[in-house]
This record gives sequence, C-alpha cells and structure tokens, in this order.
Amino acid sequence: MGENSFGRIFKITSFGESHGEIIGIIIDGVPAGLKIDREFIQKELDKRKPGQSEVTTFRKELDELKVLSGVFDKRTTGAPLCMIIENKDFDSSKYKKFKKYLRPSHIDYSILKRYGGFADYRGSGRFSGRITAGFVMAGAIAKQILAQHNISIFAYTKSIGNIEDKYKYEIEVIEKLVEKREKSVVRCINKDISAQMINLIEKTKDQKDSIGGIIKCIVKGFPAGIGGPVFDSLESTISHAIFSIPAVKGIEFGAGFQAAKMKGSEHNDPWILKDGKIKTAKNDSGGIIGGISIGMPIEFQVAIKPTASIGKRQKTVDIENMDNVEFELTGRHDPCIVPRAIVIVEAMTAVTLLDHLLCQGKIPDVVQSET
Repeated sequence: MGENSFGRIFKITSFGESHGEIIGIIIDGVPAGLKIDREFIQKELDKRKPGQSEVTTFRKELDELKVLSGVFDKRTTGAPLCMIIENKDFDSSKYKKFKKYLRPSHIDYSILKRYGGFADYRGSGRFSGRITAGFVMAGAIAKQILAQHNISIFAYTKSIGNIEDKYKYEIEVIEKLVEKREKSVVRCINKDISAQMINLIEKTKDQKDSIGGIIKCIVKGFPAGIGGPVFDSLESTISHAIFSIPAVKGIEFGAGFQAAKMKGSEHNDPWILKDGKIKTAKNDSGGIIGGISIGMPIEFQVAIKPTASIGKRQKTVDIENMDNVEFELTGRHDPCIVPRAIVIVEAMTAVTLLDHLLCQGKIPDVVQSET
C-alpha cells in the first residue's frame, strides 16, 4: 500500500486501520509559527465521529485529538505535524464470522486480488471511512491557515434520496448558514426539509437498508489565478481529493451535468464589473475556468452512495466453499453516511486549496508573529 499521501507542499500522509490501535495523519509543509487551535480541531472531529444521533452508527468513539509532533510552545515548528486518535469501541469478532463471504459492494474481493489476503479486513481496514478522521485533522489545520487569508469553506446536505433542498443560499452570511446546519442532525439548512430527510433515513433504517445523498460545497474568498492547466487543474486536484473519501461516487462543478443539456448562450457566464471588480453575472462554471480560479465562489456537488453495509439478506459467494449463498450482515453501520461526510468534504477541499496557494507562493512559509 504505497498510495497513502496527497499534496505537493502541504502534503498529508494517512495511516491506521478501522480496528487497529490508532488513526492518524502526518502533515508536511505546515508553515512555522501557526498557533494550534486544539479546540477547533476537536470540534471538527466531533462533526465526523460516530454515534452522533439516531441516524448514524451506534459505534461510540471519543475521537480525542492527540498531537505527537511538530508543535512547540503551542505553535507549529515547520517540522512534520503528527496527529492521532485512538480506536477503542470496536468488535472484530463479527468480521471473522463473515470472512469467507464477499460482502456486496465492499472491498473484500478487491483487496483479496490486490493484496493476496494479507490486508486487514476488519471493519474494511484501510478502506474504512474511519480513516477520514485523519483527513479532518489535516483539514482543520488547513482551515486555520485559510481563515487568516479570509477564505472560508462551507458544505451542507443538499439531498438525501429523492428529498432535495433546491434553495440557492446567500453565501455572504456563511456563519448564519453554519448555525442553521448544525441544528440539524442531517446537516441540512432548511428545517422542514431536514425533518423529511430524517424521516426517510429512519424508515430506511427500519427496513435494514441504507440510502445516499448529495453534498454541496462552496468556497468563499478564494483569489483568482490559482490552479493550472491539464493535470494540476483546480478541478483535477479537488476531484482527486474528494474521491479519496470512501463512498464518493461523483462530483460536478457549477452547472455540472446539466451543462450537457444547455446551449452555450445559456451556460456561458457573462463578465461584469461590480464595485470596480471583474466578476461573472452567474456562476455555472463553478468559479473555475481552464482549471484556474476566477475569483467567484468555487461551487461543486458530491454524490455519496448508500452505505454498503446493510442488514437485508443478500446474495454473495462463499469463497471458502466456492458456493453461491445468501447471508445477513450484522454490526453497527450508518443508514446514511452523508451527515458525517460534510466535514470531510470541507477538510479535503481545504487541504487541496491550501496546497495550491503554497505552491504558487501566495502563502508564506512562516506565519507572522502576533507579538
């Protein structure tokens, strides 16, 4: 497994397994002198951790932050930053019971063929959504740096199943949107739509099934001229980061797939002067043209699949006896992963955008002292 790092200057390396002792992240390229806000990092972790509500898994983990290196006198030193959380509430016995069955839409067959049976299969090991706790820790550091440059990232639940929040929110008041989002266990902004989503998830859970949804992410305050053509385009690297999140099956920027149904005259974003600044009249490009930011909000949507672990009886293959069989999977699983994935989408977006800014020299290697 050599594919566990992401980024060029702000480079993160993920480690740990779902049922191992720890989950962690190493970040190289953190500017020296950054005052670490542990409370903020912990709050970000709390948004992702299991056991938050009736619509998430019953696994209970404190996900308590521990910083092992890269900090001295509460500030970053410029050395690699290492942060971890411990795994405590896990039961591997059920995975031994089902080891001979290929769980539908899980990584069992994939890792069997790739790693010859040596990969940790408990709780899906390295392929579990549990590893994204490390992403969130790295994203919290990136967010702190971006905030110093007036760049903010906001994501929310746009849809669960066929229930969709179609309202276009005014992003100038992100703080108010965050407040409304955090009052909802599904992290939907609209209170009435949130209630419908919760009802749908609970019904799906009672049926021993799962359901997916769509997350919308908006970046405010990101400067124009950041990104590059071809392989390091802003869309390419954001997509790379987002697809590193387990359960992601699609991403679209701006008008996205709707652009395929539009004419050029409909999709084109007219340039305008507003308050002496060049902007676009609308934002079907999603704030990126030619792989480079244009100063408009970066907007994209992420499709999250239904959780593969469900309690319904399913068809599969018994690889020990090489038979077609049916089985029922037991354990503690999310009926809908979307609410917990919100902060992960924000985190990987923050990591990507900060890396681009550092690569283009827009952010210094040393944070200016407050004294």
